[in-house]
Amino acid sequence: MEPRHLLADAFGRIEELYADLAQGLDDTTLHHRPRGTGNSVGWLLWHLARVQDDHIAGLAGDKQAWQDGWRERFDLPFGDDIGYGHTSEQVDACRIEDPALLAGYHAEVHRRTMAYVDGLAADDLDRVVDEAWDPPVTVAVRLVSVEGDCLQHLGQAAYLKGLHS
Repeated sequence: MEPRHLLADAFGRIEELYADLAQGLDDTTLHHRPRGTGNSVGWLLWHLARVQDDHIAGLAGDKQAWQDGWRERFDLPFGDDIGYGHTSEQVDACRIEDPALLAGYHAEVHRRTMAYVDGLAADDLDRVVDEAWDPPVTVAVRLVSVEGDCLQHLGQAAYLKGLHS
């Protein structure tokens, strides 16, 4: 198996889980924050898609889907922010008016992710993309990091959604 096929399988699983979680969300489930301070399902799904979009676009040297009209559709007060380090007030400000936006945005991010992954050769995975770390971060490490982050946030969102079922 080529590495790109393994990556495509992992990102395909993320897309399936995301699409399932984004279905049937009502306003309460979408915006409930455990103990009033935890992350909401809406924020988790938005943040997950933002991180994947930002990191894959960075690896590909492309524009983010967010910057191709999704930022305006969501109309959130974050600009191009991806949510890393958000305060409780910023999480509160993540009000998703239409849950279908989440599914649509992530579907576009997934499409771009798959296009990038499909074009990867095994040698591409060794390219260093961030020398600020020891050891430096390669394409492979960044992709595995994105996958891990996505799966972690999907698990959190699934748990929260289950509390309201």
